[in-house]
Amino acid sequence: MNSAFKTLITAMHHCQACENLLDHKPRPVFQISPKATILIAGQAPGQAVHKTGVPFDDPSGTRLRSWMGLSQEIFYDADKIAILPMGLCYPGKGRSGDLPPRQECAPLWRQRALDTMPNIQLTVLIGNYALDWHLGDSKKSNLTKTVSAWQSYAPNIIPLPHPSPRNNIWLKKNPWFEADILPALKMRIKEILE
Repeated sequence: MNSAFKTLITAMHHCQACENLLDHKPRPVFQISPKATILIAGQAPGQAVHKTGVPFDDPSGTRLRSWMGLSQEIFYDADKIAILPMGLCYPGKGRSGDLPPRQECAPLWRQRALDTMPNIQLTVLIGNYALDWHLGDSKKSNLTKTVSAWQSYAPNIIPLPHPSPRNNIWLKKNPWFEADILPALKMRIKEILE
């Protein structure tokens, strides 16, 4: 690891940009490495992840690992899988779930972190905030339409809904997701990691 990368990681882990805007102490949660070949672009850590400091250490992570066909060992190997949420810290609770990722975070860190990972061959986009940032104008009018148009972004990008248990109804309404997209996602990941 070069010194510029170490300096960036240290700065990201110690970020306090939202200190006065949160009801809790900031705790950036991510994993990146210059060697990573797959990037998971998520939303923001949830409350359980905020407590442990381990990305996707919750039911959403269990489902995501299943969707991707990855063991915990490989999923948490930063030299293979980078996990960079749109907001590095838990944003707090809202009326119907967690608040959106803090707007200050992506402009501060996202491009700088992405620039350190030249070997990324697949970016897995999770949820609307990641879709908006990474796809821009090529995003469809809503998440369902964007996810269903996954082949137009593949093989380098695959958009997904959030793996949260809150999305069980969406998954039941859209059986094509598990039937069509997940086998292709697993195959692409296998190609890259082998």
